[in-house]
Amino acid sequence: MLQTVQEWLWWERLWLPVNVSWSDLEDSEGRVYAKASHLYAAVPCAFFLLVVRYMFERFVATPLADAWGIKDKLRRKAQPNRILETFFCSQARNPSQADVWSLCKKTSWTEAKIQVWFRRRRNQDRPPLSKRFCEASWRCVFYFFAFVGGMLALYDKPWLYDLREVWVGFPKQSMLPSQYWYYHLEMGFYLSLLLSLTFDVKRKDFKEQVIHHIATLTLLSFSWISNYIRIGTLVMALHDSSDILLEGAKVINYAKWNQTANGLFVVFTFVFMVTRLVIFPFWLIHCTWVYPLDWYPAFFGYYFFNVMLLVLQLLHVYWAVLISRMLYKCVAGKLEGDDRSDEEEDDSDSSSDKNHNSRHINGVKGRANGH
Repeated sequence: MLQTVQEWLWWERLWLPVNVSWSDLEDSEGRVYAKASHLYAAVPCAFFLLVVRYMFERFVATPLADAWGIKDKLRRKAQPNRILETFFCSQARNPSQADVWSLCKKTSWTEAKIQVWFRRRRNQDRPPLSKRFCEASWRCVFYFFAFVGGMLALYDKPWLYDLREVWVGFPKQSMLPSQYWYYHLEMGFYLSLLLSLTFDVKRKDFKEQVIHHIATLTLLSFSWISNYIRIGTLVMALHDSSDILLEGAKVINYAKWNQTANGLFVVFTFVFMVTRLVIFPFWLIHCTWVYPLDWYPAFFGYYFFNVMLLVLQLLHVYWAVLISRMLYKCVAGKLEGDDRSDEEEDDSDSSSDKNHNSRHINGVKGRANGH
């Protein structure tokens, strides 16, 4: 049974065009081809990058945060209360007004005191500013070096300037050493992001991030095995170009250089819209949908690869909406952090009293208007 599954999994028509077999992609005459066994190297690469990240965050990003005066806000711990803790963990982190009134009866606490407790309890679960700074710094540095490495691997290749060259001789295209290292560093990086998702800052687009990382790893793995390496390197370089600016804008924003951060974010928005909503669909996806048919008939891998690219494109559209909202806040001077982050709340007693008094006054006004 296992042999049958293996034979079906590696059926040549799933991965290769008609009249091409695995034997055609065996190393010979100085030509070296990508192999599925090479993908195992991404696992140790991911763990290596996790170690490098730990060292970078501890010995580079943290001292840099201290030098720039990035300090974590002193948080007040929520007073121990079994009833409220049970409600917080099992029902809701943000109780409704009716829930607050019910909890007032159960705990004999005032509404204001319960509101303060929930704000403090939510803040306890939020990552500190220094952690967000360190994560953004690491991603910014990686994307920068990955993009520079990608450009060094591509600048003298004809397919960077003429996309039809991507398919010349496909799939019998010899693998280059630069492609090997570029692919495995990128795959190791996204695998390391998946492994660290539970420890990293959790953002509002957490599910979309998981889908993106899985789709990216699937695309890279499939393109490696099917020898779609040339188009794969172009896709990676295109994505890295805007990611550098995004992470850089967040780093600068955490340092409270607001004007510089806003300017960099505007540049990022422009680059993102051009690369992800114009170049990616109308150049690269067009290259994978149209040009291959001039060389070979469509096969399963052709459709699978293009469908996965469309999944990425849908995520680009989703993020473009989020970025547009952030750009509006940036232009209006209201952007104070990553809009996808769970921002810290004011948990002071005076704040609660103001909110409570404001609700009371508004309630009185409402009743007066009603009469």
